[in-house]
Amino acid sequence: MPVFSLDPAQTAWCAELRALGAERLRPLAEKGAPGHVDRPLVAALGELGLIGRLFGAGALDLCLMRESLAQTCTEAETALALQGLGAHPVAAFGTAGQRARWLPEVTEGRAVAAFALSEPDAGSDAAALALEAVPDGEGWLLAGEKRWISNAPEADFYTVFARTTPGAGARGVTAFLVPADRPGLTGSPLDMLSPHPIGSLLFDGVPVGPADVLGEVDRGFRVAMTTLNLFRPSVGAFAVGMAQAALEATLAHTAGRAAFGGVLKDLQAVSHRVAEMATRTEAARLLVYAAAAAYDAGATDVPKRAAMAKLLATETAQYVVDAAVQLHGARALQRGHLLEHLYREVRAPRIYEGATEVQRTVIAKELYAS
Repeated sequence: MPVFSLDPAQTAWCAELRALGAERLRPLAEKGAPGHVDRPLVAALGELGLIGRLFGAGALDLCLMRESLAQTCTEAETALALQGLGAHPVAAFGTAGQRARWLPEVTEGRAVAAFALSEPDAGSDAAALALEAVPDGEGWLLAGEKRWISNAPEADFYTVFARTTPGAGARGVTAFLVPADRPGLTGSPLDMLSPHPIGSLLFDGVPVGPADVLGEVDRGFRVAMTTLNLFRPSVGAFAVGMAQAALEATLAHTAGRAAFGGVLKDLQAVSHRVAEMATRTEAARLLVYAAAAAYDAGATDVPKRAAMAKLLATETAQYVVDAAVQLHGARALQRGHLLEHLYREVRAPRIYEGATEVQRTVIAKELYAS
């Protein structure tokens, strides 16, 4: 199947997801408190089978889910994606016991997961992380801080990346599954521009043992990169969904808004701007789908394609949402307006899971290595 063509079943499923987002999930999201985990919303995602589908889905399936939900309920999209990001390392690298303990809880929407990689001095440069795993008998004691962690401090467990071998860069990092009630683990929320929950975590001698390791000791960077290579194109899909929502709102507004003896769409400057918004959105969508299809096919150039997809899609969404705000005028700046919401949502994806500048570095590195 060409990567640019969805079959009728996929098209129908995307329409179903958009309807679920608008009719079932948006009312729940509107009752949630910004900056906090919306557990009723997560439970609904579990009841609908959407979280469970994350762990059997390919990258293209994941992208279609995120793009479709983003068009009608960004809160549901983000809650779904964070469950996947936090629990994917367990599904892909966990032991039978770890999977049995946590995956049923996650898929049913009863347990909230989080991916704890970023630190105060190690965001985009993930290999520089400094959270220490100090040897203690057969296990370790975690000491340090994680920051800008989505779903923290309200998650039920965290995929935590810590340094087990000092001075070894990416080769000395281990991934641990750390339940939130582990002694010595505390956290606090951060007041961020994005409406979803983000916080910091403090590790004061948090005990972890061999049974908590995800994958292999000192091979945690592989766990992180495998997860990010899957989710980076889907961050692009989230961005495309937001761009599409902004575009559709703009088409409706400019077709009906009276101005200068006609309607806004009759002004060439307006119609040309809308045409540019639509073209960029479609180009970003195709690159996201291509990256996802490459991941599903086991292509060797996935890191480059994933980086390209995230780069173009998130930058495109920023442009499209900003242009939509401009064409709507002051009404788009009012609290509660769709575009005011999207304007706050669209900024963060250009930073998290590898900032735009990091994606360019990855792309260049892959190009010169080929």
